[in-house]
Amino acid sequence: MEMPKPDPKIMARKAELISCLQAVLPADAIISEPSETRVYECDALTAYKCPPLLAVLPASTQEVSDVLRICHDMGVPVVPRGSGTSLAGGALPTADSVILGVARLNEVLETDYDNRFIRVQSGRTNLSVTGAVETEGFFYAPDPSSQLACAIAGNIAMNSGGAHCLKYGVTTNNLMGVTMVLMDGTVTEIGGAFLDAEGLDLLGLICGSEGQLGVVTEATLRILRQPEGARPVLIGFDDIVVAGACVADIIKAGVLPVAIEFMDRPCIRATEAFAGAGYPDCEALLIVEVEGSDAEIDEQLETIMQIARSHNPVELRESNSAEESAKIWLGRKSAFGAMGQINDYMCLDGTIPVSQLPYVLKRIGEMSKEYGLDVGNVFHAGDGNMHPLILFDANKPGDLELCEAFGADILRLCVEVGGCLTGEHGVGIEKRDLMHDQYAPGDLDIQMAVKDVFDPKWLLNPAKVFPLAASDTRRIAAE
Repeated sequence: MEMPKPDPKIMARKAELISCLQAVLPADAIISEPSETRVYECDALTAYKCPPLLAVLPASTQEVSDVLRICHDMGVPVVPRGSGTSLAGGALPTADSVILGVARLNEVLETDYDNRFIRVQSGRTNLSVTGAVETEGFFYAPDPSSQLACAIAGNIAMNSGGAHCLKYGVTTNNLMGVTMVLMDGTVTEIGGAFLDAEGLDLLGLICGSEGQLGVVTEATLRILRQPEGARPVLIGFDDIVVAGACVADIIKAGVLPVAIEFMDRPCIRATEAFAGAGYPDCEALLIVEVEGSDAEIDEQLETIMQIARSHNPVELRESNSAEESAKIWLGRKSAFGAMGQINDYMCLDGTIPVSQLPYVLKRIGEMSKEYGLDVGNVFHAGDGNMHPLILFDANKPGDLELCEAFGADILRLCVEVGGCLTGEHGVGIEKRDLMHDQYAPGDLDIQMAVKDVFDPKWLLNPAKVFPLAASDTRRIAAE
């Protein structure tokens, strides 16, 4: 995939840049040796790699501000990085860029249980936010599969979701405020510890902006009371299209599960070999979980199981204990790691209307045969957030390119049926050249005009989100 050529002038000024950064950062916060910067040459989209000019690890908002001001004045591109778990190349550097990692920004700054919020530095991991409040009976709702490692900064950048987003929403529904540093070093506060901010909804603009507008250093997050209880049911089918129809019927019935997760046969077999969760060997598997009191759970599950029975499942298993519930979820939470043991894969995240699930699953199966590449499907079925895993051999010439073409066709299919290119992974570099398939030229111009306001020199997170030719034109015009 084409990336901008490094600026020779910036490469030549590396020593000067390091000298300036040493004035505002401790020595161990600057990583400049090529053998050490290789750690930052890619994120979880490992098919594409490029070592950065150097990497920095600031530990405060002020240090982030100082770094950005220096890079702005010298015309050096900056790539913000959370934990590097992006599956869309959102933290892929360019050769002349500085990686700004937020891993040292990991403190809890304030907790308010009466008003149900927690304020944390943005490098704190997703799961550790719940860890900070669970003893008081609270939790943080968004739960991406990478929640053990992914940072809140990246969750905000990509508007991450997770298995329980059907009921609780994604990051934007649980984000109350941010402290953000603009490319010129200006520190700004957006939103806060209250329901809605006055004026323009800039918080909605920032969440999902993929590091194009600023670097978030602190976040105020909504925390919720833990439910009285939760219970999943496991439903197996001999046809993935029938499983998709079952999902659509559950949603149409007006029941609101906390999660509806989908796995097909390749994923089921891989997770069984990996985690031994006790899944049936079938074509498709649904995990449907509901919450509430025992009476509420019983009522909701009875409705769901009646719907499931009308689709003739090969297995219908309700959890009867915390241990059984954990085992049911074990396989789903292990799916991506399990599939990685089989082959290299590219994970997509197009989103579609739930009513289109049967058709889209059928078309993906047909396209799999056309391209000669296997696909494993595991995704958040309740909100139509697809996660096809296209298997390929990175060591086989042409296989990556074939995989990319297949993936592009799947994402175009999502747009064609009324969905969109991304649900939670972001555009990054993976989908930037598909933006024309979803947006008219005028729509993209408006989006790029917003970036002009926040980052006039186009130095933040270069070569991402927007088609490369368009962003290059904008960047060159700003020089």
